[in-house]
Amino acid sequence: MHFSTLVVSAFIVLTTANPVPNPLEAFKRAGPAAGQVITKCASSGQLALAFDDGPYQYTQKLVDTLNAAGAKGTFFVTGTLYGCIYNQKTALQNAYNGGHQIASHSWSHPSNFGSLSAADLTTQMQRLEGALVSIIGKKPTYMRPPYLATGGNVQSTMKTLGYRIITDDVDSGDWNGYSVAQSEQQFTNAGASGNGHIPLMHETYATTVNQLVPWLITWAKQNNLKLVTVAECLGDAGGAYTSGTPASSQTC
Repeated sequence: MHFSTLVVSAFIVLTTANPVPNPLEAFKRAGPAAGQVITKCASSGQLALAFDDGPYQYTQKLVDTLNAAGAKGTFFVTGTLYGCIYNQKTALQNAYNGGHQIASHSWSHPSNFGSLSAADLTTQMQRLEGALVSIIGKKPTYMRPPYLATGGNVQSTMKTLGYRIITDDVDSGDWNGYSVAQSEQQFTNAGASGNGHIPLMHETYATTVNQLVPWLITWAKQNNLKLVTVAECLGDAGGAYTSGTPASSQTC
C-alpha cells in the first residue's frame, strides 16, 4: 500500500470517528452559563411571558390562550405546591408539545430555599427532574428559585446541576394582591423598548390567566413584541432541555 493511500485511509477513519460539528447545532446549544442569574432577555423586540407555581387547574386554559394567539410561554413548575404534578400530566404534555418551555421551580417550593444546604437544594431539583422526565421526556436546564432566592448555596449548586437561574425585571404583583389594572400598569411603566422583559407572574391566579395574559398579548402586538420562551429570548432556543432519568414511581 502506498503512503498516500495510508494517509487518505487514516483521514477517513479520523473524520468518521470524530465528525465535524454541525454549526447549526452548535448555535442552538449556545446560551447562558449554568449558575448565571438572568433578569431579562438578551435582545429587544421580545417578551418572555413566564409563569410560576403550577401546574394547577388553570394550566390548560393558559396553554390554550397562548396557542390561540400564536404566543409562547415558560412554565416554572413545582412538584407539589398546588397539588401533585402528576395530576396535571396532560396539561404539561400539551404545553410542552405546543412549544412552550417547561422549567423548574423546585419540587416543593420551600420558603427557606435560599438557606438550604447544597444537598437539600440538589434533592429539590432532582426530584422534580425525575417527574418531568417521566411526564415530558426531558430534564429542564432553566430554573427560577422560589421567592427569587439566589443567595447561600443556590448559585453554586445550580451551576453544578447545570441550571441557568432566571429571576425577573418586571413584577406583575399578582402574588401581592395587585389588581389586574395595577399589574398592567407595571408593564406600561416598564415600557416596550430595550432588551425584552422576563416578568414574574403566577398561573395559579384566575385573574392572571383570564385577564392579564390576554391584555399582555394585545400589548405585545401593539408594541411589535414577539412572545417567546425564556430560552429563545436568551438566544438558547435549542438548549432548554437535556436528557435525564425518569422517576422510579409517579407519586408525590
